[in-house]
Amino acid sequence: MTMLEDQSTAAPWPTAYPKGYAVVDVETTGLARDDRIISAAVYRLDYRGDVEDHWYTLVNPERDPGPVWIHGLTSDVLVDAPLFPDIAAELSERLDGRVLVAHNAMFDWSMIAREYARAERTAPVQQRLCTIALSKELRLPLPNHKLESLAAHFGVVQQRAHHALDDARVLAEAFRPSLHAAAQGGVRLPLLECLPLTEWSDSPPAPRIGHQASYRGAGGGSWRPSRKRPACPYPNPGRYEPGKLLKQGMRVAFSGDTSVDRELLEDRAIEAGLHIATSVSRLTSLLVTNDPDSTTSKTVKAKSFGTPVVDEAAFTQLLRDVSPAER
Repeated sequence: MTMLEDQSTAAPWPTAYPKGYAVVDVETTGLARDDRIISAAVYRLDYRGDVEDHWYTLVNPERDPGPVWIHGLTSDVLVDAPLFPDIAAELSERLDGRVLVAHNAMFDWSMIAREYARAERTAPVQQRLCTIALSKELRLPLPNHKLESLAAHFGVVQQRAHHALDDARVLAEAFRPSLHAAAQGGVRLPLLECLPLTEWSDSPPAPRIGHQASYRGAGGGSWRPSRKRPACPYPNPGRYEPGKLLKQGMRVAFSGDTSVDRELLEDRAIEAGLHIATSVSRLTSLLVTNDPDSTTSKTVKAKSFGTPVVDEAAFTQLLRDVSPAER
């Protein structure tokens, strides 16, 4: 690899590496296509990962804020915040010409790209870098791929988890030594292309996750035509253990109504490397249901087999950090 001499430290630096980075974190109303950004933070870094400046804003999502117990942003806090089109130019200035860096970058990029699409604009981002993927390339000895674990590995103190500005700060501080380790080891950065998104959902805002009325449905319209899914490439690692991470290959079944469209939840699960089970058996790793006391065949079987059960809100949070399959 061709190297560039860094005059400030007299250390060689890969010329193939990007010239600047934008470390991003967004908090959102949920994980579906019609969910919205409610806060965003950007730390701009130079080519060596040193901080140039940072920026933070609240965003009025024009809908229910979603899991307030996670991000702490209520409707009262967000009512006077700017709309996304009002902050799009400022965000563009901070992203322009830089690689977007995020922890689970596909999620942050998808949410940002859809907001730009709604505003009839295009995000000025050509590439993204996921710090989860980078930690795997570096073979860091992490117990899992949570941001807090990456931060602890590099001695970064996390002050306000799920606050966009602090999460972005923590990630920026953890990214810099990761970047240096990659440069010293001649590791090729796991850069991916960012393509503008032109599809999104402007369906009516989904009720709050956890609001019981959203689980019942008005007319029993929970029937869905069958949809052929690709086979899961990972072996089943067994049952989910409460308090731990989901693992790629786990068999997940759903029962009853969900506030986020079921197919979107299933798509997210498949993207994370999980297997969607159409029924519950002794091999099922987890059942997701908002009504664990119902008498559907899946919930009855789950109880008889001792299959772990979580609700939709807990499952969507678990999807943010799925442990990779064992090699």
